[in-house]
Amino acid sequence: MKILMISPELAPYAKAGGLGDMVASLSKALAQMGHEVRICIPRYGSVNHDKTWTRYPNSVAVHLDPRRTEFCSVWSAPFAGGATVYFIEYDVFFGSDQIYGERTDHGHRFGFQTLAALDFCLQDGWTPDIVHAHDWTAGLASVILNTTRRHTPVGKAASVFTVHNLQHQGLVNADVLNYLALPSWLLTPNNLECFGGVNLLKGALYHSTKITTVSPTYAHEIQTPQYGFGLDPVLLHRWNDLSGIVNGIDTDEWNPASDKYIPAHYTADDLSGKAQCKTALQQALGLEQDYGAPIFGIVARLYDQKGLDLLSDILPDLLSRARMQIALLGSGERWLEEHFLWLANKFPGKCGVRIGYDNALAHLIEAGSDFFLMPSSFEPCGLNQMYSMRYGTLPIVRATGGLADTVRPWITNPAKGTGILFADATSSALMDAIHRGLQLYFNYSGDFSQLRRNAMACDFSWGTSAKAYEAVYQDAIYTRKGAFFGR
Repeated sequence: MKILMISPELAPYAKAGGLGDMVASLSKALAQMGHEVRICIPRYGSVNHDKTWTRYPNSVAVHLDPRRTEFCSVWSAPFAGGATVYFIEYDVFFGSDQIYGERTDHGHRFGFQTLAALDFCLQDGWTPDIVHAHDWTAGLASVILNTTRRHTPVGKAASVFTVHNLQHQGLVNADVLNYLALPSWLLTPNNLECFGGVNLLKGALYHSTKITTVSPTYAHEIQTPQYGFGLDPVLLHRWNDLSGIVNGIDTDEWNPASDKYIPAHYTADDLSGKAQCKTALQQALGLEQDYGAPIFGIVARLYDQKGLDLLSDILPDLLSRARMQIALLGSGERWLEEHFLWLANKFPGKCGVRIGYDNALAHLIEAGSDFFLMPSSFEPCGLNQMYSMRYGTLPIVRATGGLADTVRPWITNPAKGTGILFADATSSALMDAIHRGLQLYFNYSGDFSQLRRNAMACDFSWGTSAKAYEAVYQDAIYTRKGAFFGR
């Protein structure tokens, strides 16, 4: 199949979160399966070209309407697995270093990117079978395919839209419809209209041939008022075209047997290197050199979605009473940053905190910790719990979204367990889960070792997930052909 990915992020070029990793890994896996994959992202000011890049010889004409055309440049570069990445260069919208930022023109910016990607395909004579749009920024792809580009070669492509996080929907000014010459009838409640503006994600839910999200449990959750953020009626309307596919992880990047960022390598059969990583982590964050104390690792954005407000409530009591250590790396809301820095100051040697992001330290926390905390209020998929299991670090997670789909609970059957789950998004439930972790570590060492082996044996590579996307694509192509030929 010919597959066009439209995304605001792509690791390693432009990344603000797991979206960039997912698009990169899925594209690589699909290309390795023999598909022709093109990935289209903006060329932000922070993305510098190198000798592998090639500039498309002609400027790309982006036809906003019959009377107005803008021109942009396109660069291409080889990507992992045999895919190709295309960078849309248009400084009016993408000259800034920031992917998102505090701007009021996101509808115009990402609408232009989407239209440029489709018009570039037309100009280049390359017709995709699938247009796979990622997140609200690419929400207009299917809308454009169904309207202004419907009767062009690219308009026959089936569209797949992936919801990465339904909380972020892209509510923009309605004048984006005029800017892109989209028909006015789209500004209705059963299309893109939302509070008088345009909801980009809502438009994608109505217009895409098929819809995916990043875990089966999250696919069910977003059809409820609790997790639907106002769009649950639309998702219920499209339930038959919605599927949840758990993200995989890059098992080359995240591999304790070969990780370039950790001081010692190890496997499930020989964990001696993990002990060295634990010592190195304690040194890196100023923790006491107490190998017998379990380290609870955290690598996260410090926002309420991640449930770290629950953790902040109980850590003073835990650190006062229990033999344990905290290793935290993250940034986000100022009050949470300040609170964790206060805890590090109040409990020196027991709580190590680094505000910001450090890729090498993130790897070391995964390798050197005994447990990994993810008490998320909701979590579409999550990657760190899978990284953790691959590194023999047992996740303690709330049973939501992809966390529930990937972590098997230790209750009475350690032969199959891979971590600890709790149900309620409360401080007391999290406290109980951490106590269970401490009990497992100190009183059930045999179970602890077995869970580590179970976790490290899990296969979270992209092979299975990519095959699931391949099946969705085939279904979407069949459905789209039916729409054209009256099936």
